[in-house]
Amino acid sequence: MIKHIVMWNVRGDTPAEKAQGIARLQRSFESLRGRIPGLLHLEIGVDSSRIDYACDVVLYSEFESQAALDAYGSHPEHLRVKNEVADLRIARHQVDYVAP
Repeated sequence: MIKHIVMWNVRGDTPAEKAQGIARLQRSFESLRGRIPGLLHLEIGVDSSRIDYACDVVLYSEFESQAALDAYGSHPEHLRVKNEVADLRIARHQVDYVAP
């Protein structure tokens, strides 16, 4: 199993704008459930710590194999979501690893 974790900081000049962007990002990624072959688990978390170095949102997902994760990268539904949220982020971090 491959774990795919992505964290974002979301654009927004006001707390309300940032909250709207976070909600949009959540909805977009949650729409992928059941649509991507090999995607076993998808979870979106919103930071509650408010620590200045924390990211705003995290995507935690599990794929059955590296091939499934690779296919996800070019899957039309994933590309749709990437397009929907492209203007929301100001930073993005990613870690992929094989689960022990």
